[in-house]
Amino acid sequence: MTEHFSKIPTTAISDSMNGLNNLDNAIKPLKEEYKISGRAFTVQMPVGDNSMILHAFNEAKPGDVIVVDAKGDTYRAIAGDFMVSIAQTLGIQGIVVDGVIRDIVGIKQLNFPVFSKGTAVAASAKNGSGKVQVPISCGGVTVHPGDLIVGDADGVVVIPRDKEEEIFEKAKEKMEKDVKREQQVAGNPEAIRKYLKDMIAKLK
Repeated sequence: MTEHFSKIPTTAISDSMNGLNNLDNAIKPLKEEYKISGRAFTVQMPVGDNSMILHAFNEAKPGDVIVVDAKGDTYRAIAGDFMVSIAQTLGIQGIVVDGVIRDIVGIKQLNFPVFSKGTAVAASAKNGSGKVQVPISCGGVTVHPGDLIVGDADGVVVIPRDKEEEIFEKAKEKMEKDVKREQQVAGNPEAIRKYLKDMIAKLK
């Protein structure tokens, strides 16, 4: 199922869930071309203590997406280029964090998908606190271990495991409708005006 969703844009997935499972739109990929579709390996950490990141990298399976609840902190980075290179070498698919990273130039050179609120200078400490593989809140959305995480240039969406088939079918239908609509109106002012009138009429 993760491979199927890799071909679906987050916008279509979001529409199929009525926009309810989108992470905070401040969480964006470091490069627009980054695309992820994988199972969530969750990390719950206190502000400024990234100890559990080490456990997550060690325990996650290849293809997993590390999803970090960093409480939205934008002062201390949860990882830098060295840590990210470790994740990449171990086959982790990407990192999504409600927080920030650092060493952005080095991370971009790795070409490894990181979705964050931005970058910072300060590092986190390692005091041993936190948990892995527990339900978390990331970017205002509840994420359970094993939920499907899809991210692209527009942001990140969370698909509950028990709704994957349903959401996939709805998202496919949305894409097909979008393609059909574009074909009907592309370069045709009259068709565009008819479409607009129809849509306005539905608002009444």
